[in-house]
Amino acid sequence: MYKYHCLNPIADIGINRFTDEYEMTDKIEEADAVLVRSADMNSMDLPETIKVVARAGAGVNNIPLEECAKKGIVVVNTPGANANGVKEMVIAGMLLASRDIVGGIGWVAQEKDKEDIGKLAEKNKKNFAGCEISGKKLGVIGLGAIGIQVANTAIHLGMEVYGYDPFISVDAAWNLSRSIKHINDLRVIYKECDFITIHVPAMEETKRMINKKAIKKMKSNAVILNFARDVLVDEKALVEALEADKIKKYVTDFANPTVAGKKNVIVTPHLGASTEESEDNCAVMAVKEIREYLENGNIRNSVNFPNCEMGVCQTQSRVTIKHKNTANMLAKFTAILGEAEYNITDMTNKSKGEYAYTMLDIDKKLESETLEKLKSVDGVMSIRIIK
Repeated sequence: MYKYHCLNPIADIGINRFTDEYEMTDKIEEADAVLVRSADMNSMDLPETIKVVARAGAGVNNIPLEECAKKGIVVVNTPGANANGVKEMVIAGMLLASRDIVGGIGWVAQEKDKEDIGKLAEKNKKNFAGCEISGKKLGVIGLGAIGIQVANTAIHLGMEVYGYDPFISVDAAWNLSRSIKHINDLRVIYKECDFITIHVPAMEETKRMINKKAIKKMKSNAVILNFARDVLVDEKALVEALEADKIKKYVTDFANPTVAGKKNVIVTPHLGASTEESEDNCAVMAVKEIREYLENGNIRNSVNFPNCEMGVCQTQSRVTIKHKNTANMLAKFTAILGEAEYNITDMTNKSKGEYAYTMLDIDKKLESETLEKLKSVDGVMSIRIIK
């Protein structure tokens, strides 16, 4: 029996994917798996029982990845599950920034009691008029699951799209419209684009990537959209640029005192992935990843360990080992098993940074003496026997 703990409410459609071999627990110290959305785990003392943490969403800055890795806890997320919901918000953000729809709605509400409101509207509509997005240039920084959807949709809306991602995967490249111009220099996007939208993870090298220097290179009528992470933008510098009319608009999904209520800033209350469909998709995907890891040892969409799969074990036992990514580890494991006369029917070894993961299918149950020898190998962090 496996036990799981939810730090946030998780959609029932996902929870219902657990079988009778799983039980929800209110005590995290009993849990094999943890499901989380926005709860901050960085200050938590993670119990030894936890084997996997699943983030029902993409961002993982609320999870202590390094601490989890050291404890052998696999952290997975759900990339792409909420991509459509965020994409729709980005498109909406461009429309809101192009035409003063929000201001127009506010004006109508203010004038609602006037009998001649229709005539007044005709006179005042020019104050809220704007431009169309068709024919405009859009720069998409980051061509992951969300960036690709934004870029492809913008093409269908008649926009000229520039895409930037030096680390784009082969699969992502195949999903991109051929009409998108793949740019290798961000300065081209800053110089050419009317709209710039950011879709990169929050890392040290991406924090405040939209800064005073970048803003200086942009058009004075440029609109910046941020539905990824607020730390990607130096918002103090951006507000100053907006007040000086060096930038047209800033649309962000992250409310904070720096941007709320400021001139030419449109702030939404973190609505990007807040749709029933997105929450359902994330929940289902997170539960699938937990089950795949606990039942088969397969790792999918991990952010602190390598992805690694060998399907369902067809032999007597499967041994999975998390260890440091150092030389000759696989040779040491196979030597120990060979000495104990175990036949290895299948195996794989993957690495990610300083950590690695080895899966070994063997022809008989692993005895305690051999297990202890494997554990004693320098660099081994944890071992699980799947069956």
